[in-house]
Amino acid sequence: MDERDRRVLKTLSKQYKTIAAASTEIINLQSILNLPKGTEHFLTDIHGENEQFNHVLKNGSGSIRRKIDEEFGSTISTKDKKSLATLIYYPEEKLEIAEREEENIDDWYKISLHRLVQMIKRVSSKYTRSKVRKALPKDFAYVIEELITEKEEIQDKEAYYNEIIHTIIRIGRAPQFIIALSHLIQRLCIDHLHIVGDIYDRGPGPHIIMDTLCDYHSVDVQWGNHDMVWMGAASGHLACIANVIRMAARYGNLATIEDGYGINLLPLATFAMEVYGDVNCNVFDIRFNTDYNTKDLGLDTKMHKAMAVIQFKLEGQLIMRHPEFHMEERMLLDKIDYEKGTVNISGREYQMLDMDFPTIDPKKPFELTEEESKVMVRLQQAFMKCEKLQRHVKFLYAKGGMYKIYNGNLLFHGCVPMNPDGSFAEVEIYGKKYKGKALYDILEYYARRGYYAKDQAERSAGQDIMWYIWTGKGSPVFGKEKMATFEGYFVADEEAQIEQKNSYYQLLEKEETINSILQEFGLDTRDAHIINGHVPVEQIHGESPIKCGGKLLVIDGGFSKAYQKKTGIAGYTLVCNSRGLRLVAHEPFESAKAAIINESDIFSDSIEVETFRRRKLVADTDIGREIQENIYYLEELLEAYRDGNLMEE
Repeated sequence: MDERDRRVLKTLSKQYKTIAAASTEIINLQSILNLPKGTEHFLTDIHGENEQFNHVLKNGSGSIRRKIDEEFGSTISTKDKKSLATLIYYPEEKLEIAEREEENIDDWYKISLHRLVQMIKRVSSKYTRSKVRKALPKDFAYVIEELITEKEEIQDKEAYYNEIIHTIIRIGRAPQFIIALSHLIQRLCIDHLHIVGDIYDRGPGPHIIMDTLCDYHSVDVQWGNHDMVWMGAASGHLACIANVIRMAARYGNLATIEDGYGINLLPLATFAMEVYGDVNCNVFDIRFNTDYNTKDLGLDTKMHKAMAVIQFKLEGQLIMRHPEFHMEERMLLDKIDYEKGTVNISGREYQMLDMDFPTIDPKKPFELTEEESKVMVRLQQAFMKCEKLQRHVKFLYAKGGMYKIYNGNLLFHGCVPMNPDGSFAEVEIYGKKYKGKALYDILEYYARRGYYAKDQAERSAGQDIMWYIWTGKGSPVFGKEKMATFEGYFVADEEAQIEQKNSYYQLLEKEETINSILQEFGLDTRDAHIINGHVPVEQIHGESPIKCGGKLLVIDGGFSKAYQKKTGIAGYTLVCNSRGLRLVAHEPFESAKAAIINESDIFSDSIEVETFRRRKLVADTDIGREIQENIYYLEELLEAYRDGNLMEE
């Protein structure tokens, strides 16, 4: 036994002080290994669509409805199944309707409680009693455990369970108990949640989504470029702040910043009214949804233009600071010919759609005016002092990263930058070149330093990398040659607006390409999958999210309403349980209110991507490998007790 093993056993002996205690734990752990693996749920590119996100989270991408079908079969009607599903998803709202409309509410309580208890038994069957016990709500833990545990010693079991439910109703605790059971079913139906990037931007509720994730029982996040720009903004990086505010203005979501995060935009609004009050802002239209308050349209348009100009200036400064980013072609304010009204982009001249720039000095186009500088300092302080935003970003750092290897699958947002021949593209980061996994690792290192470093120079270097991760052509989570924001506003020629994707996207069907990526990250090419999002799959044009015979799954299908005309659906999600992988394509979600009133779920088309040759057990998972290591050391501890190397207490 080496010194490391000896230290491990001494530590273990403090927790398991006798042969009996160590033996009991070995038996417990060995039994866990033979349980079916928990269900994993994958979502990506949520883009602030909080209502659809919450609904998909509540229904487990159809997992709960499938469990209802399995449990009740043809013993209850389709209408009753829909009603039960809606109750599980939205118990508080459904109770309110039932208490108002049901003629005999006690009977409704009784039927609902019995069905919910049956569902609890089914969804908890793959877990140990200990794990279920830990998930039980404290107020009802004892009663729920009584209801879902078979009592072999009781002769009239039905009378026993009926009396428990009758008492719950009689003492007026049925509504609270129904709510607790419904949330428990949601909790047990999904064991672990993966968010494969882009929680933020476009939709109105990223802050609501983040609150939900912070309270979720088991979750990881792979950073998307839209998440990264918010993380950069929270760190105080001016170019990231400018991007975040400009996008919020563009999609009519400034309320996310002002109301959701309590960040004061009055300095920007005042500046925009004073400087852009009589300025042409026609190309800075607001892409708003039905819930947008159009009385703010005029001011939001001015704020939109004001922040876009500030963004282009700040990004120009940043690119000049970092020639190693090789992004000089994105410096366009100095390429404008004010006499001809044109701009030179990559050697070609284009007519400008807007030439009204009161704050741009053609001789020093990237220099902020004094007023612009003051506005950005105020916004920087507001972002850095926003307690809620800082809490959310710290959660992203704690639970997230540039990629994740989980249960033999590789999860990342975007792409692995590649050359046309399928080799990994080299990207220069501060004087050194990186590719493949090493590129992900160095970018994550700098992203963490950009938020947490105490040294100002180190922190600034990290923050600039956070901006690069958001929009740089070598960024894995961006994965394009350029972000054509400037062209989108000022150039009518659609060819100039094209954002050329990395070669990765042309190589997705080549097995040698996918295998080389899996090998780069240390995965078995026979069983592993790549799961990623970022570029919407255009199902409307016949594109499939299943690439390379199922080795690669691109699960961005337009969760964001802004993409749904392009994709033809409202997003893909992925479910991986003990039996296989299932891809779910969702139809557009009307609203939570409609789902409750009409008892309508999102219509989802389910595709079996892969059925495992044998049912996967906990032993086949990452957690299983940890358990097996624990068993190994516990068995070593037993031997140490038995041969006298360690003494029992």
